[in-house]
Amino acid sequence: MAPTKKPAITYMLLAISILIAFISQLGNQLEPLEGLFYSFYLQPQFLEIKQGQLWRLVTPIFIHFGILHLLMNGVMLWMFGRLMERIHGAMSYLVIIIIIAIISNTAQYLVSGPLFGGFSGVLYGLLGLIWAMGKLSPHYPLRLPPNITCLVIGWFLLCWSGLLSKVDIHIANTAHTAGLISGIVIACLMVKMRKNRQII
Repeated sequence: MAPTKKPAITYMLLAISILIAFISQLGNQLEPLEGLFYSFYLQPQFLEIKQGQLWRLVTPIFIHFGILHLLMNGVMLWMFGRLMERIHGAMSYLVIIIIIAIISNTAQYLVSGPLFGGFSGVLYGLLGLIWAMGKLSPHYPLRLPPNITCLVIGWFLLCWSGLLSKVDIHIANTAHTAGLISGIVIACLMVKMRKNRQII
């Protein structure tokens, strides 16, 4: 796949996240976010999705609560998203983002309801894809540095430990887990499809 000259999709994702953070005052104003949350209803009934509001499957990734939340996700997206976009091409990269977003957002909605947001579920998916591709495809040009791998795993375990909730920091752990798994599965499918094309 031909690489893109500029990571336009990554730029766009960052710009949308920053714009929504500005409009919602970093998540402090919920009214501008009502159309972006997975649902308006606390119980998982998928009412808006059934009515055709399919954008809600994806748009929670653009909602961030606080400057640290936005900065952490923005820096990780900038570090790895633009490299993946160059490797896979803009359209394939965008499809990967959408698939991981739908899976991670839906999983989180089923577990906790609609009041969540952030790009971290997708980021875990991208990092899972990079890790799996590195294991399955020796020629894949992107590898996770050991320090980043330790940081990601450490943060993942810390979030699941429940310690952060004791200081009133709430994490979308289900989105992280579903994103990570979906990224690994996508990598496996990509490698399998590539091998099938070579056989044919």
